[in-house]
Amino acid sequence: MGLDDRGLLFYAFLMAKIKGAECASEDIQKLPFEEALKKLEAIVEAMEAQDLPLESLLARYQEGTALAQLCQARLNEAELKIQQLEKSGKGELTLKPVAHPEEPA
Repeated sequence: MGLDDRGLLFYAFLMAKIKGAECASEDIQKLPFEEALKKLEAIVEAMEAQDLPLESLLARYQEGTALAQLCQARLNEAELKIQQLEKSGKGELTLKPVAHPEEPA
């Protein structure tokens, strides 16, 4: 096998990894908050406790970053909903519209 053949195999390997990462990212977006948080905690524990090869560390770091972003987005959504809650005269909680601050020009 020549150098060109090995380079082609390496390229094919990288493309397969990238394609797999894109599919995994789409799957992550569908996770409920609690499940995403558990997966994130497991990734952090594994990265801290194990002597993993660089490729595994990078893959776990990438997945962990996507999970952290998902969790933060879900928390931001929940915070917005909480801010929208207000009690009516009967003591019932209802959603009120949130006034978004105007963006600076």
